[in-house]
Amino acid sequence: MTRGDHGAVDHSEWDRIKTRLKKEFGDSAFKSWVKPITLDGMKNGEVELAVPTRFMRDWVVTHYADRIRALWASENPAVKRVSIKVATGAPAPQPQASPIQRASALSMPVPPTPQRAAVPFGSELSASLDPRYTFANFVVGKPNEFAYAAAKRVAEADEVSFNPLFLYGGVGLGKTHLMHAIAWEIRQRNPQRRVIYMSAEKFMYSFVRALRNQDTVSFKEQFRAVDVLMIDDVQFIAGKDATQEEFFHTFNALVDQGRQIVLSADKSPSNIEEIGDRLRSRLASGLVADLHPTTFELRLGILDAKADSLGTPVPPKVKEFLAHKITSNVRELEGALTRLCAHAQLVGGEVSLETAQDLLQDLLRAHDRKLTMEEIQRRVAEHFKIRLSDMSSARRARVVARPRQVAMYLAKQLTSRSLPEIGRAFGGRDHTTVMHAVRKVEELCRDDTAFAEDVELLTRMLEN
Repeated sequence: MTRGDHGAVDHSEWDRIKTRLKKEFGDSAFKSWVKPITLDGMKNGEVELAVPTRFMRDWVVTHYADRIRALWASENPAVKRVSIKVATGAPAPQPQASPIQRASALSMPVPPTPQRAAVPFGSELSASLDPRYTFANFVVGKPNEFAYAAAKRVAEADEVSFNPLFLYGGVGLGKTHLMHAIAWEIRQRNPQRRVIYMSAEKFMYSFVRALRNQDTVSFKEQFRAVDVLMIDDVQFIAGKDATQEEFFHTFNALVDQGRQIVLSADKSPSNIEEIGDRLRSRLASGLVADLHPTTFELRLGILDAKADSLGTPVPPKVKEFLAHKITSNVRELEGALTRLCAHAQLVGGEVSLETAQDLLQDLLRAHDRKLTMEEIQRRVAEHFKIRLSDMSSARRARVVARPRQVAMYLAKQLTSRSLPEIGRAFGGRDHTTVMHAVRKVEELCRDDTAFAEDVELLTRMLEN
């Protein structure tokens, strides 16, 4: 244990956290981003970490800060906040921007300086808000438009609209983004409104600490004096009876006072296991809005918005490739594009399909699955904007026949199916028809550059 200008510093805690981060993120990421972080001090429940450069600070804040906060809370419940700053004496930016400085523009705006970031939003219990997560930065499509509209109504209303507003959906679909957006909108419209935004895990830890310190009265007063209570990942309190009981009473007290409650979870209230019937009924008593898995069009829109914010040209074919390959998690989708743009800025060169496949091997492998004939037909039909049924229809118009030939070619190249099997999958066609399609596509690829690029894009999207 040492003591510096910022207070007592327990390096053993930081060492244990670094060990866990190394296991979670791997050696390469650890050496590049975590190892250079130094523990600078601790004061009033806030841990201060320092990094050598502004770019590294931005990257760590964006990609690692949330996990560091969570791990530190599990190591030491007294830690309420973690701030990350550029180390004192770090070189100031020069007038002529270096590649590293240019790359710092890749990061979205980061939270305010550590001194301002420590200012509570409604209560010292409230978590800090990510300035990227606003309504203006939320890409709306059919899978999320209802949840977006409900969140906007709650944020803009002077009186309680729906109580509670319960948002649910899978990982990386935008629940936390909408929660932060509501809080930012409320802060902008009426800074005097008292808001607590926190995770259900933090609620539980705070309650347990209050029990241990025999200070439950202060705990209750803090929560029941707010205007808006926002709890993320409510499913965390499943199976924790004492926490559920306290949350139930807090819920009732706020509703009775006409205060707004906003909740999020990975499942609907009826599907969260190990919660009491009283609480389940309360959770479902307001407006329940789900965020569905993203469509291809919505993922493209998200990538367009992300590319604009990063300021790096990204070819449409690269965005299409990513939108096809990374389908389940928006955070991973945006992170993949950030990696590509960062590489282009730091190393030089353009963002291309080749670099995407090389740099994102780990991510793409995680999203790979066994390729089927149906998948090939669906992807090709989507790409050429024809109906899936046209793949097996008798129509011979070029607008249908050419995509069908491409799908047959890809089925031959990317699966182990025989020519007769491929023919049967395309409306019972003869194997000679498949052979002709393969030869025709190969010929067009040699003679037509644009056509060859289309086939290459589809191949990259489909291959394992």
